[in-house]
Amino acid sequence: MALRAISTGKEEVASPNETAERADEIINVKPTEVVIFQGFNWESCNCNEGWYQRLMDLPGELSAAGITDVWLPPPSKSVAPQGYMPSQLYNLDESHYGSEEELKELIGRFHGAGVRCIADIVINHRCGDQQDEHGCWTIFEGGTPDERLDWGPWAITQGDSPFGGHGRPDTGEDFPAAPDIDHTNERVQRELTEWMLWLKNDVGFDGWRFDFAKGFAGEFVGKYCDATSPAFSVGELWTTMNYDGEKPDYNQDSHRQQLVDWVDSTDGRSTAFDFTTKGILQEAVQGELWRLRDPNNKPAGMIGYWPSRAVTFIDNHDTGSTQGHWPFPQDKVMQGYAYILTHPGIPCVFYDHYYEWGHKEAINQLLAVRRRNKVHSKSKCSIITAEDDLYLAEIDGRVIVKIGPRYDIGDMAPEEAEYQVAAFGDGYCIWERHQETAHKAEP
Repeated sequence: MALRAISTGKEEVASPNETAERADEIINVKPTEVVIFQGFNWESCNCNEGWYQRLMDLPGELSAAGITDVWLPPPSKSVAPQGYMPSQLYNLDESHYGSEEELKELIGRFHGAGVRCIADIVINHRCGDQQDEHGCWTIFEGGTPDERLDWGPWAITQGDSPFGGHGRPDTGEDFPAAPDIDHTNERVQRELTEWMLWLKNDVGFDGWRFDFAKGFAGEFVGKYCDATSPAFSVGELWTTMNYDGEKPDYNQDSHRQQLVDWVDSTDGRSTAFDFTTKGILQEAVQGELWRLRDPNNKPAGMIGYWPSRAVTFIDNHDTGSTQGHWPFPQDKVMQGYAYILTHPGIPCVFYDHYYEWGHKEAINQLLAVRRRNKVHSKSKCSIITAEDDLYLAEIDGRVIVKIGPRYDIGDMAPEEAEYQVAAFGDGYCIWERHQETAHKAEP
């Protein structure tokens, strides 16, 4: 079949019966216009009907809302039901989210709606299927009749206690719960690349989300991306911010520089989750909105350094959901979305907030403002003020964002002749230029 592009700007969405014939089609998304939706949480593996089945009817409405990419959970057999302790990588039928065929059908439905699918790639570590002569779980089975991904202790990093790896030293931080994989090994690289190409070409995935990216050197993410050519890639480099007692420091330059350095180490082939912006933002909305402006009058997170490589988010399956390792203040979540959906960077919307917390309509309003005003990952952010109770910024000369409880903002308020309210909620208000004046603000 000849390759035929699908435009994500179209209004009509294909029916599920039409998706099969679209297997070879390309979904064109401009890199600056990516908007991600995390399509699961920590409890999705416990869904009685099966999580893939739960998502089957959602592609159309997510596409209509402006979502370009959906991030799906780890697809392989795993010791832990959530998928983050994988064993047989080729075995997609023993996933707690559903079967391989259900996954392919789901991806087909998303493709039919013009939405790309991102696979959660967990390759820093891996769980063995059998014990070796020392009683360690270091014998790996790939999930196929042949020897693909059938590894032994040679594939585990040297000194990875208690697993007794025979490989080279780890190139990143240790993951204590499972054997760390030696990514310097050529066979490991080759067979993981083959597996990822299978996920892309046979299963249908379009891009990658690299789990626990601090566990192995970013250069290997670059190699895997170079060999598999994903439509999109993002890494989870979650490190501790700079703290002064119980509060984060105002200056988080070294923290966001870590993210920039990691993206550089992939040779620019991957983006990174902007944990700096998340950490600053969830402190700022609690009466410290001055944190959102750095000394150079730019956004204080990674989006102030390299916005086109920064994936902004409010919470995910680790920081929020039932784990709650680093949750955003629950009553300020929409203020968070008012920020990331109107600012530069690549925003990611969390399933819980959209479908379970009742914020769908409010988030859709913000997505519509972003789309209507052509806000993108490289948009210009001009911060007007950042005080305890007020943050005010202009984006691309077309959108003005107010966050904070202060109602009267005096002469900083947008002129009614030029701007109109486009979205508002508890603690935030968004204005956009009237259509007749918007063209004058085109950069």
